[in-house]
Amino acid sequence: MEKEKSTFFAGVKAGLPICFGYLSVAFAFGIFALSSGLSPVQALLISATNVTSAGQLAAVPIMVGGGTLIELAASQLMINLRYALMSVSLSQKFDSAFRLRDKLIIAFVVTDEVFAVASSQPGEVDKKYMYGLILTPFLGWSGGTILGAVAGSLLPAVVISALGIAIYAMFIAIVIPVAREDYKTLICVAIAVVLSLAFHFLPLLREVPGGFVVIICSVAASALAALLFPIHSEKGAAEE
Repeated sequence: MEKEKSTFFAGVKAGLPICFGYLSVAFAFGIFALSSGLSPVQALLISATNVTSAGQLAAVPIMVGGGTLIELAASQLMINLRYALMSVSLSQKFDSAFRLRDKLIIAFVVTDEVFAVASSQPGEVDKKYMYGLILTPFLGWSGGTILGAVAGSLLPAVVISALGIAIYAMFIAIVIPVAREDYKTLICVAIAVVLSLAFHFLPLLREVPGGFVVIICSVAASALAALLFPIHSEKGAAEE
């Protein structure tokens, strides 16, 4: 029992930096959701049942714009597919105490940061550690959302409108440093931007629903980047 407690609190401690990082992003999402027409409770329900920043950012305009369930589901599949791959990879580090129920619960909060921390642990990880690791990020994401939504409901409309773009700025801040260091990433981003502008300004393309625009732009930009900059295996490179 003492070992289980120690591993649980070790997971909680490891998840605290993720929790604090999520607070600011979730706060911005809460304000964004409120400025889009959702209530604080609706914003909290979205965060508590999804835990995906990019997915939620794409979902809110579809929801408030009256998009179809197919459009919403397809966009979330494309954006969040990586989490399924992360969960499959991470499951290889689980010890024999994990049951299907444990894996399903933990997979719900396997984000990029949780995956990175858990994967970096030497050897196998036990379920008490994983439950501790996902607890604080989940609380940070949900708590930050409700704080942002409540704060947004108390602030003047002009302030809400200004803060509503904060989450877009955060994503830009994530992409720009990587794009500056890697021209391949920069080209991929540029392709996505050009496609997005085309769907926004060209007469026929403007009729495509926003959710499908996200899917088309992300898939097309990724596919073109893969064709332009294929990654060769070490074996293939050695043979060449």
